[in-house]
Amino acid sequence: MAIVNTLIEKYNTQGPRYTSYPTVPYWDTTPTSEQWIQSLKDALDQAERDDCGAALYVHIPFCAALCTFCGCTTHITKKREYALPYIDTILKELDLYLRQLDGRSIHLSEIHLGGGTPTWLNADELSRMMDGILSRVSLKNDIEMSLEVDPRVTTKQQLEILHGRGFHRLSLGVQDFDHKVQTAINRVQSYAQIAELTAMARDIGFTGINYDLVYGLPYQTEISIDATMAHICTLKPDRIAFYSYAHVPWLKPGQRSYTDKDLPSGQQKLALYERGRALLQQAGYTEIGMDHFALNTDSLFMAEKNKTLYRNFMGYMPRQVHPMISLGMSAISDTGSAFIQNAKTVKEYQDKINAGELAIFRGHALSPEDIVLRRHILDLMTKYQTSWSGSDRYTPFLETVTSTLGEAIKDGLVDVTDTSVRINDKGKPFLRNVAMAFDARLFRKTPGQKIFSETI
Repeated sequence: MAIVNTLIEKYNTQGPRYTSYPTVPYWDTTPTSEQWIQSLKDALDQAERDDCGAALYVHIPFCAALCTFCGCTTHITKKREYALPYIDTILKELDLYLRQLDGRSIHLSEIHLGGGTPTWLNADELSRMMDGILSRVSLKNDIEMSLEVDPRVTTKQQLEILHGRGFHRLSLGVQDFDHKVQTAINRVQSYAQIAELTAMARDIGFTGINYDLVYGLPYQTEISIDATMAHICTLKPDRIAFYSYAHVPWLKPGQRSYTDKDLPSGQQKLALYERGRALLQQAGYTEIGMDHFALNTDSLFMAEKNKTLYRNFMGYMPRQVHPMISLGMSAISDTGSAFIQNAKTVKEYQDKINAGELAIFRGHALSPEDIVLRRHILDLMTKYQTSWSGSDRYTPFLETVTSTLGEAIKDGLVDVTDTSVRINDKGKPFLRNVAMAFDARLFRKTPGQKIFSETI
């Protein structure tokens, strides 16, 4: 245990989660609308050649109350008058894209509703939005449609409407079942609510249920983790996302409602994860990539087995889909060669779209070096290893990797050759730290202020 504690002290530093590369704070070459559309056209053409559908992400930012642990971009309101204008703006944004794609259709393999709280929209509003979207796109035969829900506000009617339009994956925000923890993060919900919604979704026909759990929350202990995992083992969701709590009160003021002394230390936090991981594995779940667990009947399990696992702003996915077109306030789109993020408030987003403009707030056109390093970081995050023996996988920055990983090599976390890095079992808790060795932009410019959460 002393050795583990020493490693935590050494490696528990600020670092990205690598849902993208370059990471958002290092975006510095925002494409123009024309450049972005050309990048999207090229990506859609490549997707057609690869017989690969695109992904569509729709961001519903509204929540009735603030969950203080949350790091998402949200709009807290109970005012129903926001709903229909926002839905209409979503559809206008999609129309803007379609008008500029020179007759190209958008063929989709993935649709995901995220938030915020997608089920903040009522059943009629969800119908209006999804009918509008589905009338404007085409769906591949292997389409996967999923959404995130808040168990406190989600109804049977909402689920029936969405399932009837093709949704079959559901992600429930659970976080922790302990009442003291729930009170601290302003997310009080009972085991009965979670159990009832899970059973309801399965009865309706949802075939993939995910629970989002978080470790490192205020007042969490191994006892509360044990109790939470006991409930998980009873309800048996198909997939678990067991996230590390990102304490970033300088970015999310709601997190100032508790202090560092209320949080588990780095050592305690890793112990919570290790305890949760052990209990999930005992219950038949397999660890997938970073933070995820799945039963052997789930598509993420099969993806890791078949080496098709992929990671982007929507998290881990069982296959690569490109491009990712994202609609709504603050939503991030990705063509593989460029990123854009929409305006970060509802008003700014709606004003731009209603003026007939794409709502680009910032973005980044990837350099040749960015593209190569992105491949390596993606391989580490999905396969725990990467290599650069081919010319299309090499860039001069890779010559620094062995030196940067010197301590990790000494500590037995990675196995390294002249052209490869493999993270071993001992190194898996430090996956983000290893990926940082491939981050040229972070290497060249260390942040002058806190912008990332701690890696442990």
